[in-house]
Amino acid sequence: MLIETKYLGEMNINEEKIIFFETGIPGFLDEKEFIILDIPDNDVLQLLQSLRTPNLAFFITNPHQFDEAYHFTLTDSVLETLQITSEKEIVILSIMTINEPFQASTINLQAPIIINSRKRLGKQVILNDDRYSMKAAIAFSNQAERGE
Repeated sequence: MLIETKYLGEMNINEEKIIFFETGIPGFLDEKEFIILDIPDNDVLQLLQSLRTPNLAFFITNPHQFDEAYHFTLTDSVLETLQITSEKEIVILSIMTINEPFQASTINLQAPIIINSRKRLGKQVILNDDRYSMKAAIAFSNQAERGE
C-alpha cells in the first residue's frame, strides 16, 4: 500500500502493520489508522504516521530509553479494549516533542501509547499518576548514551 508521509515522502507500507486506534488519539479522534515508521539512521526515534492525514505524524520512542524506572499498571478496561492476554503483547511508546538542541526535547510520560503487538490495536492512555509529566525533560539512560 502506497502512502504519503509527513517526513519521509511517499512510502510503500505493509498493510499488516497498520495499527487501529478505535477511539483515535486525544485531539485527533477521527484518526484511527496509523503505522510506525523507522527513521533512517536513528535508533532512538520512530514516527507514528496517520494513514488518513499525511501531515499528521508524531515522533515516538520507547520511554525506558529516557527513564529506566518508568512503570505503571494498565487498567482492566485498557487490557480488555486492546484484547491483551499476555504481557508479551504489550508495546509502550511515548510521544516526543523535538527541540533544538535535542537535549531540550520533551517526552510525554503522562499519556503513553499502548499497543497490542499481536492484534495491532492501539490506545493512548492518560495516566492518573502525578509522578509523570506530559512534557518531561529527557534524561539519557546509560544505554541511550552509548547508542545501544
